[in-house]
Amino acid sequence: MRGRVQAARRAPPVPTSLNHALGAFRMAKQDRAVRTREELIRSAAESFGRSGFGLSSLSGISAGAGVSSGALHFHFASKRELGEAVEEAAARTLGVIIAPCPPSHPDPLRVLVDTSHLLARRITQDVVLRAAFGLGNDATWQGGGTLWQEWRRWVRATLTLAGERGHLAADVLPDAAVSAVTAAVVGSDILGRADAEWSSCRALTQFWSLMLPRLAVRGGDAGLPEPVSNCPATLRP
Repeated sequence: MRGRVQAARRAPPVPTSLNHALGAFRMAKQDRAVRTREELIRSAAESFGRSGFGLSSLSGISAGAGVSSGALHFHFASKRELGEAVEEAAARTLGVIIAPCPPSHPDPLRVLVDTSHLLARRITQDVVLRAAFGLGNDATWQGGGTLWQEWRRWVRATLTLAGERGHLAADVLPDAAVSAVTAAVVGSDILGRADAEWSSCRALTQFWSLMLPRLAVRGGDAGLPEPVSNCPATLRP
């Protein structure tokens, strides 16, 4: 008797079509949430790049993303969280750009030249990457490690590999070379922010035309400062 009562109280099965509709609704809702978050990160990056972190407002960021302040606070509790999200998104992009050069690569210096051009171009084109690098030089932003530090570490690793392969001139000081290459990209970025006519890639080509003959052992690619491809990854075996 009890079993029959319990069976009678069980809810009828949900039709398959309704299950599909509910699943589609949930997926659409999740997609909207992801798009809203991405738009907020983009809007924050634009604001940080335009006004700096300190002068950027949450109301302006939400308006730039086309969402309400409530929607912003659903995703981010504070402006600092937005800044961290901008850095995290940019760090993922940078990680793709500066993937480690394989030890078997025939010319690490070639990778270094190409990657510096690629990074300069992406900083110009990608508002989130550009803003995150800018935060590293923003006195009002008290973040953790900057993307410039990641770039410096990659430059050091690549130059170290070049030295191990015998591609560096004997009198090259590794620390000095790392500082020069890092500063060249940093300087190009800073000048590009101040002057819309400044070409970071052209400036880097000029830099490498001076630097490569000093770095490379005679017989290397010292005469090839221009990037040979749009993506250094195509040079890697």
